[in-house]
Amino acid sequence: MHALSSLRWKIALTTTAVCCMVAAALGILVHNVVAAQIVGEVRKDAGAALEHALSHYEYGTTHGDVNIVLDPPQLPRPLRDLVARGDTGSMVGAYDGKPVMWGAAPADKQALAVWIPFEGTRDRLRDIDTAILASAVLAAGVVALAGLFLADRISRRLATTAAVARRISAGDLDARVAFPTRADDRRRGRRSRDRDEVRDVAQALDLMAASLQERLEAEKRFTADVAHELRTPLTGSLAAAALLPEGRPKEMINGRLKALHLLTEDLLEISRLESGVEQAALARVELGRAVERAVAGAGPAVSVRVIRDAAVLTDRRRLDRILTNLLVNAHKHGRPPIEVTVEGPVVTVRDHGPGYPPELIEQGPQRFRTGDPGRGRGHGLGLTIVAGQAAVLEIALSFANAPDGGASTTLRLPVGRLPEGS
Repeated sequence: MHALSSLRWKIALTTTAVCCMVAAALGILVHNVVAAQIVGEVRKDAGAALEHALSHYEYGTTHGDVNIVLDPPQLPRPLRDLVARGDTGSMVGAYDGKPVMWGAAPADKQALAVWIPFEGTRDRLRDIDTAILASAVLAAGVVALAGLFLADRISRRLATTAAVARRISAGDLDARVAFPTRADDRRRGRRSRDRDEVRDVAQALDLMAASLQERLEAEKRFTADVAHELRTPLTGSLAAAALLPEGRPKEMINGRLKALHLLTEDLLEISRLESGVEQAALARVELGRAVERAVAGAGPAVSVRVIRDAAVLTDRRRLDRILTNLLVNAHKHGRPPIEVTVEGPVVTVRDHGPGYPPELIEQGPQRFRTGDPGRGRGHGLGLTIVAGQAAVLEIALSFANAPDGGASTTLRLPVGRLPEGS
């Protein structure tokens, strides 16, 4: 059913149906025209024979034509009634079980009739109908194959465009459809006067992807440049603040400068992650023990439960960064108890706060987006770094809300052998 519902099959079936209807209409028209002509010729012969018989009957002469009879019992009832009203006519009937063309006229209150064999004419009409049907079937088959070919070509191009659109939506901004343009056709000596809507859609998608890529690249460069330019003055400001006399003003200044310094470092880390230059130093790690060490300094509000341990391939430093950010996010926006569960290669971090906003679950974390302030939960740089580091480690990351309340983040780590040379 799914295959028959695809675009190419719909186009092919529609084309075939239209062809069949056109062929049927033309077949009926040709049949009626040819049948009328052939039957008309037979009627003409029957009329001539009837006039010949009437002339003999009027003069009382005899003739030996066995096809002329007077008031025959096999004369069709409609033709007999027509003659009874004083009219002359002809119609197809039967004589001795064989099809004939009857012609009849009134003669002394009786029906003088002649008949002409019609079996050959009927066979001829049947052969013509067979030829018309065969031609219609052949034409429908050819049109169906041509429609399927053209529909398959259109469907493949649309499928390619849709696949590229999905790759772009997944983050691959280098993906392009790259169908030949009209300028390409002219350079190759091809004439392209007709409008190609599929190519127009593909070119619009390529232009949109290129524009989006340029804007995102400019945004990344701007973020990296700002963070890099802020790093040096912030370092100097922290050093200068250390020289201030002890007291509340020094604590406030140091607190604000350290927060700004952490923000700058986070922005630089995000820029490196988005640029694709980060490489993981993979090693075989006992996941349960690594999680326990990472969570050891998170405070008493965090509990670790190892249901089943597993050996995974990961970068311990990056994994610690992911878990630390998740726990900081849970402390900041959730409520205790905070639970970390290890079950095989799967790690779940869960709190009992208001949960993640719906847009985070649907779209993933985004920079400087804090969701609904009324719910008390945000997803800014911390979760963005979590998503970036998870992508580097090829960790399947998912955000959800627990049925009984609270945010739940699941990490599924890859399991396997280290590559050669690691």
